[in-house]
This record gives sequence, C-alpha cells and structure tokens, in this order.
Amino acid sequence: MSTLLQAWQGSLALLGGWELPVAVLSTILAGLLRGYAGFGTAILLAPVYSTLWGPRTGVPVLLLMELFVSAYLIPRAIGQANRRVILSIGGAAALATPVGAYVLFFADGSVLRRAIGVCVVVMGLLMMSGWRYHGGRPLGLNLLVGLLSGLLKGATGMSGPPVILYLLSGPEAAAQHRANLILYFGLIGIVAVIPPVWGGLVGPPVLMMTGLMLPLLLLSVPVGARMFHVVPVRWYKRLALMALMAAGGFALLG
Repeated sequence: MSTLLQAWQGSLALLGGWELPVAVLSTILAGLLRGYAGFGTAILLAPVYSTLWGPRTGVPVLLLMELFVSAYLIPRAIGQANRRVILSIGGAAALATPVGAYVLFFADGSVLRRAIGVCVVVMGLLMMSGWRYHGGRPLGLNLLVGLLSGLLKGATGMSGPPVILYLLSGPEAAAQHRANLILYFGLIGIVAVIPPVWGGLVGPPVLMMTGLMLPLLLLSVPVGARMFHVVPVRWYKRLALMALMAAGGFALLG
C-alpha cells in the first residue's frame, strides 16, 4: 500500500513547474497535425514527453494515446488506403516492434531521449530538403521499411520517419497519402502498446499523464481533420516542419 501511495505521489510531482504547460501546448498541436495529415502525434510528442518525463514514462503515454486517436480516424481511412502496401509494411513492423521495445526497457534514458531528438531533426531536415523516394513499392522494400519502422516504434514510440518518407513518395492524391498513414499507424499502434503493458511500465505516472493529455488530443484531432479541407497544404507543411524541428531541438538540448 505504501509503495502504491509513493507511486501516486511521484505522479503528482510530474504536474508541477513549467513541464505541464509545455505538455499541454505540444499535445494540442500534435492533435491538430494528426487530424490534418494523418501523422504527427508520435514524431512531435515523443521528444517532448521523453524530455519532460523520461522515455519510460513519456513513450508509454504516447502509445496509449495513439490507440484512441487511431480508433477515431481508422474507419474513414480503410476505404481510401492502399491496403496491399499498408498490410505488408504493418505486418513487418508488428514483428519488429517487440525487438525495439527491448531498447526502451534497458537503454539509458538520457541517451534514448537524445536519439529520439536526432531522429526527429533528421526527419525535419529531409522534409525541408524536398527529398523523396521515387522508386517502386516491391514487397521486399515494403518489408524492409516496416521492419525499420517497427524497431523505432518499440524503442521510441515513433515509427514515422522511414514510413512517412516512403509513403509520401508515391503519385497518390493527398487524401490517399493521409489514409495510408492513418491505417498504418492504427495497425502498429495496437501492437506497440503490448510490451510496455506486459513489462510493467504502465503504472500510476503513465496512467495519470494519459488521463490528462488524452482529452486534449481527442479534442484537437477533429479540429485538425476539418482543417484538411480548409488550410492550404503549403501552410501546413511550413508549420509542421517548424514544429518538428522545435520538438527535436527540445529533446537534444533539454
């Protein structure tokens, strides 16, 4: 009983100081990005949450929240997505995610936080450069991208960098790009939450932060989804890149 009380007292300590306003603002922005583009939650929040609360609290919070967001977005995306491509990438990612989770359990927290920051900054720089993969999507390459994304998902909570650059490279319309990403993140999100729950990382701090941040995210996602039909894509790209670079720098310097 005393151990449980100490755990909840430690959870309450996470609410003090400047950390809570930063978490609130970042969560709202991530919800807008996710609703608009179909991605952005993990890439933005993984470095922020890991810096504020440490990776072993921040990453499980993010993974739990992703489940609820995906449940809201997936039904409309299934009909528009390229299911052949997404299921092959998602299947490979699901197999690799538990292996990546080993890193989350045992890696040094500060090293892992900075690694998350580096991944986000590199992702932002690649998007700013305009580089895109312009080849085909053979099964072997789908599986390779899925394996890399799954390893990242298990270790850092974000599988986005490789799969986003890969999926956005095709000639599809923006609506199908968005649906592909929504379906992929929904599939991998279900698998990714299992290792932290099984390994005991989902304790009072994670549950408290999830309970506080999840309503903000769920309220922001529908607003972002409506913005998809109103806000020009070029505006979104500029704002998204600024947010990514800021989040990555926060993790590196925090």
